[in-house]
Amino acid sequence: MAQSFKDINDYINDEDVKFLRLSFCDLQGRLKNMSVMASEAEKAYVKGVSFDGSAIRNFESPEKSDLFLFPDTSTATLMPWNPSRGKVLRLFCDIKRADGSSYELDMRTVLKNAVKYAEEKGVSCYFGSEFEFYLFRLDENGDKTNVPYDNAGYMDVSPEDKCENVRREICLTIEEMGLNPERSHHEEGPGQNEIDFKYSDPVSSADHAVVFKNAAENVAYKNGLWADFSPKPIKNESGNGMHVNVSVKTSDGKDVFESFVAGVLDKSEEMTYFFNPTENSYERLGEMKAPKDIFCGSENRTALIRIPSTNGEKRFELRSPDASANVYLVYALVIYAGIYGVENSLKLNKVRKSCLPNNLESARKVAGKSKFIKSVLSDKALKSLGL
Repeated sequence: MAQSFKDINDYINDEDVKFLRLSFCDLQGRLKNMSVMASEAEKAYVKGVSFDGSAIRNFESPEKSDLFLFPDTSTATLMPWNPSRGKVLRLFCDIKRADGSSYELDMRTVLKNAVKYAEEKGVSCYFGSEFEFYLFRLDENGDKTNVPYDNAGYMDVSPEDKCENVRREICLTIEEMGLNPERSHHEEGPGQNEIDFKYSDPVSSADHAVVFKNAAENVAYKNGLWADFSPKPIKNESGNGMHVNVSVKTSDGKDVFESFVAGVLDKSEEMTYFFNPTENSYERLGEMKAPKDIFCGSENRTALIRIPSTNGEKRFELRSPDASANVYLVYALVIYAGIYGVENSLKLNKVRKSCLPNNLESARKVAGKSKFIKSVLSDKALKSLGL
């Protein structure tokens, strides 16, 4: 919407904006926010807005807990489910310390640093994620149940597909918020859905992923449902993936696609702890086409990395991550791993054949021993992430 504080200020005055919702994610990728009056916009932009870092899980101790939110004006978007009078404008924020330095546990900043690192190597990346989620019914008290909204299957139509109107409303809502939804359909599980949106630069794409999940949850609730993005909501049914599509370009036109893919494949076992950060994640992997073995396959939907058939567009799909992960951290690690592959001219046929860890503790141990992980995350981040 806007690119400068002046643009934001003009918009606030022209559109009767009364509140700014300053948004960020915790270390686990959960959306957090603080609302301030629109009259405080300039102060927020210049000095930031303080919050208690010790109240955010795994952030700070009470002894030195002051952190500050600095709104990124390029991310401003109106909240479509708020009233037209006294509108609410949401902005994603960077987290900083009192001295103005970047906060080590702000994964959005970690991603920005990864993008900058890749660009210094002459590589630009573009990301787009595909989200799967279930729609379950709420009971008469508005509490969650485990009853799927329908019993339809892959790409079914109404009346079997009862989710169609909800998906349509989600697509229209995220379109209002600046996203570009491309496809939506019923997935294989009962009440399971998928919505994909257009790729963009890594930081914008990660922001969009967070916006999408929040919008889907709000639209579902409005319709007497709840959206479940957990990796394996129903035993013996399809799990929910967060498939990450990536394309790369170089400033000199050199083709580094294979080396980039080989780097991601080579480091995938070490990154699993961050891509699949819950016990439930490992109930999904290895079942119903969710990957288990570490290999790259053309069109193969059981592969960890799939190279889709496209009309001239070269991209790869990383199929192991799920939506319980912090999307900013996932994207950052993919970039660093890809650049590792480029820097070392890796070839796909040279990548060691193996399989993903089969539980969270095994994944944690692999990540804890990884020189690669230690090279891209700070000691504070590693400790806060349980390593």
